[in-house]
Amino acid sequence: MAEFKGRVLIIAGSDSGGGAGIQADIKTVTALGGYAATAITAITVQNTLGVSAVHPVPVDIVLAQARAVLDDIGADIIKTGMLGTPELVEAVADLLADYPAIPLVLDPVMIATSGDQLVSEAAARAIGTRLVPRAALVTPNAPEAEKLTGLPVATIGQQAEAGKALVQAGAQAALVKGGHLAGDLITDVLVTPQMTMMFETGRQHTTNTHGTGCTLASAIAAHLAQGHDLPDAIEQGGRYLSEAIRRAPGFGSGHGPVHHAWKADR
Repeated sequence: MAEFKGRVLIIAGSDSGGGAGIQADIKTVTALGGYAATAITAITVQNTLGVSAVHPVPVDIVLAQARAVLDDIGADIIKTGMLGTPELVEAVADLLADYPAIPLVLDPVMIATSGDQLVSEAAARAIGTRLVPRAALVTPNAPEAEKLTGLPVATIGQQAEAGKALVQAGAQAALVKGGHLAGDLITDVLVTPQMTMMFETGRQHTTNTHGTGCTLASAIAAHLAQGHDLPDAIEQGGRYLSEAIRRAPGFGSGHGPVHHAWKADR
């Protein structure tokens, strides 16, 4: 029987504003009692108003960071975020093949809340062909699910169909998120080969939503790394994110960060 130690290796980009990316991932995993280690894929210059520059980390250095962690500390879950180039996606896929027993939570960071595309078309294709089939869970928002499957995703039924397509493409499970869709109720749809399950959350009308995708995927990864089953990890991760949004500190003039450390509040 596996011994879960709460270790999450995060392969993702850095957000200088602290609200998304590797910073959000570290804060989330730590707040939920896990241990976060990292392989940084890019340094970004950004704040709540947007991204003004991106400096990619050389692929060999990304891989060296990951192997340094995996060959010493180990990991119960690997979680990926922004992988900006097809070369990096291919390299990460090859890396994962050397550690087949470690489940992958794939957050396909491709399209921002603003609608801006964050990776090249070639990188998006590589994510679909190389990483989706390796994923224990893939967590696209609606536009990302459309990009990965070629299907429209504008209703709950279409979320489910996109999730089924991702499972047919090889993912063990897909959580197609509904935050981009209209309505006062947000529905995320989980699809596995055995079931389809919906998770509903009341929408909070706020601009403090920077990094919510990173945060949810890392919250799920943290719970999985501590031995929770998938539906429970998603349920608990969603509750954590909802409260983090509710307690957002209101920093910045644009899309503000959530309050990752709310569990430490007295």
